[in-house]
Amino acid sequence: MGDQAEKLREMMRKKNGDSRESQAGADFESRNRKSGPSGRGGGSGEKQPREGKKTRIVTITSGKGGVGKTNVSVNMALAYARMGKKVVVMDADLGLANVNVILNMIPKFNLYHVIRKQKTMREIMVDTEYGISIVAGASGFSKIANLSEEERQNFIDELDTLSNADIIIIDTSAGVSSNVLDFIAAADDAVIITTPEPTAITDAYGIIKIIATEIDNLNMGLKLVVNRARSVAEAKKVADRMTTIAGQFLNLKVEYLGFIYDDITVSHAVLRQKPFMVIDPGCKASQCVQHIVGRMERSDIKNVGGFGNMFKRIFSRSDF
Repeated sequence: MGDQAEKLREMMRKKNGDSRESQAGADFESRNRKSGPSGRGGGSGEKQPREGKKTRIVTITSGKGGVGKTNVSVNMALAYARMGKKVVVMDADLGLANVNVILNMIPKFNLYHVIRKQKTMREIMVDTEYGISIVAGASGFSKIANLSEEERQNFIDELDTLSNADIIIIDTSAGVSSNVLDFIAAADDAVIITTPEPTAITDAYGIIKIIATEIDNLNMGLKLVVNRARSVAEAKKVADRMTTIAGQFLNLKVEYLGFIYDDITVSHAVLRQKPFMVIDPGCKASQCVQHIVGRMERSDIKNVGGFGNMFKRIFSRSDF
């Protein structure tokens, strides 16, 4: 079994060397360059050199459902796109996908079709009117570790299609399933979403504790966002409590990235199935998200190998 694992890792190492030059990556560049930061510009469509650039992988997760994780993921993607970044949102909820619901889209195909080799990543990736692309979540299998060797290799090959994005935002399911931990382990930055509710705080601490104990060689930037805060003071109180406990009892540094106001615009946007940054770019929640993304951009990516090593970090957690 160990030989099989080493063969797969060697294949991934070789693939990392030429992934930037793949035709799939060129197609992605061409398609997204036409959109520009706002999704409406007119670029040349020609592939540009990406020497020295790294794809940043940001996993958004939470200890419990209902804290606004998917909403934060989509609107962070829009904030990045407005900075001129090429952004892909991957719905990594392998049971109940919600990214497409927020965007009022019904993709015909999803990750399940890619894993089963029925479709390619390019065929399931959907461009939106907002200048971002989405990969719809899958259903029908329990965890990545259950994939056959052939399915793993195909999944790796297809993930490589995304390597020319600037930002990949992975919206996980809530909780601490094996899938969630796999994608957290693959991230450059893992962002934990909580609200000031006591149950949300408890569950957020729970997932931080599991991250600290279950993920070997933890080297991503672990960050915290407090959603639906009624004031700066309330958000800071929650953040101080969580970062202090994580430091004292888990010896783990959790960076407080910022908060998002409890804003009526958000619920209106959800009902209209549009991102709140589109409904009202100047509302309190939109300004908070822009501030959070600005802080993310000012923070360095940990030296964990970039997009290519995402494959290793996902599958090194699985038994071969």
